[in-house]
Amino acid sequence: MTESRNNLKRILPGMLVSIALIAAILYFVDLKTTLNALRNANYGLIVIAAALSFVWLAVRAIVWRTLLRDKPTYKDALFTTGEGYLLNNFLPFRLGEIGRAFLLSRKSGGLTFAEIIPTIVIERAVDLIISAIIFLSALPYVVNAESSPTLGYILGGVMLLGLVVMYVLARNNQWALDMFHKLSARIPALQKVGGSFLESFFQGLGVLTDGWLFLRFLLWMIVNWAIALLAYYLMVLAFFPDAQPIWAIFGLGMAAFGGAVPSAPGAVGTFEGAVVFALTRFTQDESTAFAAALTMRLYNYLNSTVIGMIGLLSEGQTLSGVYQQLMSLRNKDPQES
Repeated sequence: MTESRNNLKRILPGMLVSIALIAAILYFVDLKTTLNALRNANYGLIVIAAALSFVWLAVRAIVWRTLLRDKPTYKDALFTTGEGYLLNNFLPFRLGEIGRAFLLSRKSGGLTFAEIIPTIVIERAVDLIISAIIFLSALPYVVNAESSPTLGYILGGVMLLGLVVMYVLARNNQWALDMFHKLSARIPALQKVGGSFLESFFQGLGVLTDGWLFLRFLLWMIVNWAIALLAYYLMVLAFFPDAQPIWAIFGLGMAAFGGAVPSAPGAVGTFEGAVVFALTRFTQDESTAFAAALTMRLYNYLNSTVIGMIGLLSEGQTLSGVYQQLMSLRNKDPQES
């Protein structure tokens, strides 16, 4: 009972944010106009964007596999990536990130949970840095946005600082381990569990010290984001035939930040609010902008649902089963996972 109550307390603020934003969107939009926009959209462009969603996921699997030094098979990386995004769409606490490490460690005997986690942290940090760059690059074209860069600078700066700290730790991992053992000397249990976990964690961070490998990762990441930009532009064009590429650039940047705000699973409400806000910087049609946001929502769900469900079913897993395993993971030695 206590655990359930604590989980509710953690998820409640995000749920309230999502509910408030959904209520605000429904207040400002005309649902009849939104439905008409959905009926009259250019579905040829939407179908192309839907196909690109699978290309995006295929490349994202390459991005992650590169960070993992190509140790898992591409098939395992692809299906686990889909499973992770599927978990994030439907489960609280961003469990998809932990779920990816947990599920891949089960499939790949040569990789531990602790070794996989740093690659996900690096991937997400670079995602936020790129989204900040996209967001800031679009701001000069957005009216009345003089004060908006602050959030982008803060998030981008924090993520860049985090990468620098991880790089320093990776380069000086033995010093960090020795310091940990010195500080935890009076707590043998913590020293035993934490020491073995940190050794694997620093091994995962080693990718930051391999210049060529990290460059490959960045190149694939840029390709991945370029595919997302193209897909978003096609979806915006499907509703606004006169839209310019900057509409999609700013929309994607805002959507990325919207996904970082505490919310219900899948960034429900925050994602739609961010996209509607972005598009209405260029058009006063909130209702059609909401139709575009709903289409983008389906775009984000399509690839992860198809690939993720195929992966889970082939492994004999279910969403509820994985959820229970992840919640119980907190009570176990990380090395056992």
